[in-house]
Amino acid sequence: MRRSDREMSAEFALRVLSEAQFATLSTVGADGQPYGVPLSQVVLNGAVYFHCAAEGHKLENIAAQPLVCISAVSRTKLAPEKYTTEYDSAIAFGRCEIVTDADEKTRALLAICEKYAPQDMQKAAGMIARSLGETCVCRVTLGSVTGKSNGGAE
Repeated sequence: MRRSDREMSAEFALRVLSEAQFATLSTVGADGQPYGVPLSQVVLNGAVYFHCAAEGHKLENIAAQPLVCISAVSRTKLAPEKYTTEYDSAIAFGRCEIVTDADEKTRALLAICEKYAPQDMQKAAGMIARSLGETCVCRVTLGSVTGKSNGGAE
């Protein structure tokens, strides 16, 4: 990391990945073309999970090359008087796999529902049970994760 004065711990980076409203997943296709896509993620047991359709560009790239990068920002504040932006961010590298175990898929989907729709958890289990077969869940097993903060990290 070029700005080591802004480097934060791996625990900090996992918290950023967990708290961020969305993250960007970066993949590379069989043709070498990079692809970045925003996603709704959760962190469970030190891995990052997300859900998606059961087909598409993202999954084609993961099948061709399972090594991925995830970036997330959990806090930003413009500081125009300093000509900068305050932020907390994380970059994670890992291996992405499609989750096939129904229990693991359900746990990940419940965690996603709890993060993004906590007020509606009574409906979540039924909705997950109905759509489990059509919903793809991916797990990114992290190899390395770094955190960075520019001012006011809590």
